[in-house]
Order: sequence, then C-alpha cells, then structure tokens
Amino acid sequence: MNTLIRTLLAASLLLAWSARADTVNLQQAIAMSVTADPRLKEGEQVIAAAQALVREVRGNAGWRINANAFIGLAPQAEGGFYQGGAFSCAVPPCTPRTDGDRLRGVSDWTRLEFALVKPLYTFGKIERYGDAAQSNVEIKQGELKKTRADIIFDTKRAYYGHLAARDARVFLTEIQGRVDQAIATVERNLRDETGESRKTDLFALQTAKGVLAKYVHQAHAIEKISLDGLRVLTGAGLRSNLTVADAHIEPVPFPQIELAEFQARALQNRAEMQQIEAGLRARRALVAARKADRMPDVYAGVIGQVNHASRRERLDNPYLHDPFNNAGLTPVVGVRWDTVFGVANARVDQAQAELEALNHKRAFAVAGIPFEVSEAYANAQANYESLRELAESSAAARRWMVASLADFAAGAETASKVADAIRNFALVQTEYLRTVNDYNLNVAQLARLTGELD
Repeated sequence: MNTLIRTLLAASLLLAWSARADTVNLQQAIAMSVTADPRLKEGEQVIAAAQALVREVRGNAGWRINANAFIGLAPQAEGGFYQGGAFSCAVPPCTPRTDGDRLRGVSDWTRLEFALVKPLYTFGKIERYGDAAQSNVEIKQGELKKTRADIIFDTKRAYYGHLAARDARVFLTEIQGRVDQAIATVERNLRDETGESRKTDLFALQTAKGVLAKYVHQAHAIEKISLDGLRVLTGAGLRSNLTVADAHIEPVPFPQIELAEFQARALQNRAEMQQIEAGLRARRALVAARKADRMPDVYAGVIGQVNHASRRERLDNPYLHDPFNNAGLTPVVGVRWDTVFGVANARVDQAQAELEALNHKRAFAVAGIPFEVSEAYANAQANYESLRELAESSAAARRWMVASLADFAAGAETASKVADAIRNFALVQTEYLRTVNDYNLNVAQLARLTGELD
C-alpha cells in the first residue's frame, strides 16, 4: 500500500512539473529518479516472482491429479471363457479355453487411469517450505529498499556535485578575469618601460593563470558529467534540457539526532538488517522442512481406471481381471513415503550449516553497522565544523586578494605577492565548496545507512 501511495504521489508530481521548464529541485529530482529507474521496476518483478513461488509452495496443500490416457492395440477376443468360446458351462467338467496365446486379430484399446488426491498431513513440509518462501519475499523486498536508497543517494550526489562544480567554475572564471587584468597591466607597464613592473611579475601571474585554467577545465568537466548523470537518473535523457533549480550549493542542516539514536535506527531500519532477519527465518524454516522430508505423507482421494477394447468380449467375472476391458473407482486413504535416508540427513546438515553461517553474518552486521554509522557521523560532524572556519578563511583570503590587487594597481605591491593572494583565495574557496559538497553527502550517507528513504 505504501509503495502504491508513493507511486501515485510521484506520478502526480511529474504531471505537475510537465507544464514547467526542465528545471527541478532536489526533491523533484529524487521523485523522478525513483519513478523512472528500471532497477526498481526489475526489483518489483523479482518480488512478484517470489510471491508466486509462495503460492506455488502452499498450493501443494490442495488437490492434485495424476492422470494418463492413451490409445493402443490389444489382442482380439471373441466368445466366452470356456472351451470352444462358450459363455457358460452347462455340463461339468468345464474347461477354460486355451487359445488365448494365438493371435486371431487386434483391437483398438483405450486406457485412462487417474488419481485425485489431497495431502492430509505432511509433518510440516508444506508449512515450513511456505514459511521459507515467504521469508524470501521479504529478502527481495529488502533488496528493493536498498536499491531505492542507492538511487536516492546517487541522485543527491549528482545534484550536489553539479552545484559545487558550477559554483567553482563561476568563481574560478571570475578569478581568471582578475588575473587577466593584472597580466594586461604588467604587459602595458613593460611596453611603456615605466619601471613599475618586472618580467618576474609577468611570469608569476602567468603561472597563476595556468593553474587556474586547469581547475576551471576540471570544474567544467565535473559540472557536465554530474548534470548528465542527473539526467540519466531522472529518466530525462542525455539529450534533455534538464537543469537544477538551486542557484548555489548550500550546506544542509546538521541532523539534530544523537549518534546512538542513528545507530539504533540503522539496526532496526537498515535494509540489510531486515534481509538478514528474513534470511534467518527462511533458514530455520528450511531446517525444519528438511527434517520433515524424512517423514511420509498421509493423503486421501479417489483413484480410478477405465479400459475399453471394442473387439474383445467383455468378461464379467469378479475373480478374473481383463486388463483391456474393465473400469473401477474407489476412495482411498494412504501413506506415501519416498526418501533416501543418507541424502535426507545430509540435506538437514546442509541447511543447519547455512543457518549457522547466517547467524555469524548477523553477528558481524550487528557489530559493523554501528561502526559505519559512527564513521559517517564523524565525517559529517568534522566537515560541518570545518565549514565555519573555511568560510572565515575564504573571506579573509578574498580581502587579501582585493587589497593586493589594489596595492599592485598603485604600484605598492609586487605581482608575485598578488599571485600568492589569488592562488590562496582560489584554493580556500574551492576547498570550501568541496567541503560543502562532502558534508551534504555525509548527511545523505547517514540517511542511507539508517534506512531513511527520503
């Protein structure tokens, strides 16, 4: 039901956006991604197949039919049972006829045999295999949940990466313009031979320009790649004009939840933990089912047989049976036992070993998942605390660059000092943007690790 509601909501949002330009915010991009991604549709079909397997297993508790019908040939037989073909014995002694071994012709032979039965008691086979199949459905549902969380994280990574790269490119392009102006000033001074600039000033600024150009090209490449990735994830396509709504990348709020609460949520809501718990239920059910396989099945039903050969006389004698002309039907209660004890015991041991292996895997997950959450939380906290320091450092570096450029224009500063100021400002500001992107992804990773799907 929750899946249906989310699908309808996403569809309504997509219809609302269709009238707008191809500009989406983060939540819209996420909704488009989880609606369009083929991996989720594949997962839904895998779940449907697992649910069909549950119905198949539990269907073994119902009626089943085993029937066989064919048309063949039978020996022809005319006359009665006694010597000479008499149908009755009037004067004893009466001798049965002895010409049955001589072929006097053939007859068509139609045969139908069937058994309609229903299990009454199977020592838990059907129930335990059914429980294992149902747990398999839950495992597949957990895999779908994990895939959805991965898609959301990938969408956030593409969205934030595009914003950070775009901001870096715009910023570095602006700095390039300032460097170009400074280079033009130095070249003019050198041509006019005013003595205000030296060749070393030109070399220092040209060096800074080359480094900046590299970072601009890299930022442009990341900007394009991340936007193309977002277009693919949302289903818009590489040739679409999809753009992001946010003008700049901004740090998201720091989660107001303690680390211990994050860890508890991860152990409860994480898709992997839910899969392990479902897997344990499945393994326990399989162990019980394998043990039950060593026992017989009690059943009830109806079995019958019909044979007809048109060129044979019918023999109506309750003590003699003609396999080519007869009919019978009877209700039955029976026991069916088909097991190889050595094989059955080995299968029980195999199922038990797989259960124990999964128990050890669960123990590792219980220890490892809180560590993963702790690692992501520590990284988020470190980057969050770094942002304020980097913001102040970037502001100071900007003031340093502006002051250096002003002093350089007034002839009171060398170009090498200006180049140092420009390089440091570019380094600090790009590091700030990278840290904002990393921090936002740390928060997204926390949501992913704790099983949050939004």
